[in-house]
Amino acid sequence: MSRWRPPAPRSSAYITRDGYTALEKELKALWSKRRIVNDALSAAAAEGDRSENAEYIYRKKEQAGIDRRIRYLQKRMPDLKIIEKVGNTQQVFFGAWVTIEINDVEERYRIVGPDETDTPNKHISMDSPLAKALLKKSIDDQFDVNLGGEIKTVVILDIAY
Repeated sequence: MSRWRPPAPRSSAYITRDGYTALEKELKALWSKRRIVNDALSAAAAEGDRSENAEYIYRKKEQAGIDRRIRYLQKRMPDLKIIEKVGNTQQVFFGAWVTIEINDVEERYRIVGPDETDTPNKHISMDSPLAKALLKKSIDDQFDVNLGGEIKTVVILDIAY
């Protein structure tokens, strides 16, 4: 039996200006961290037998993780489209802060690109089921959405940009 799986669908290539700036800072910080890890790797390699050198093995894995993230960012960032402003502020579009009521609980979310999703700060990806359901809706719209296998009723209370 094969282990092949079809590739995951590509995520949307949209991002806010703040999100793009954060990715640029992350890339710069990764290059700085890579230099430090590379120096530590060289020092660990100089200690001798690499097959039993835990420091060397750890630094190689750390460097591989950093390189993987740098490679991802270098491939992803040129494809991203920075969205600055939205014309119609009466409807939910990319970058909007949306206050909603889900089953009598009030929540506030910002719809952002998949590269800047941040759950603790209530930034949800535009590819998520909730964000897809919210797009192009207006204040006081009420609709049902499937969230985690449950159908929940959502009411839009406020939209801000």
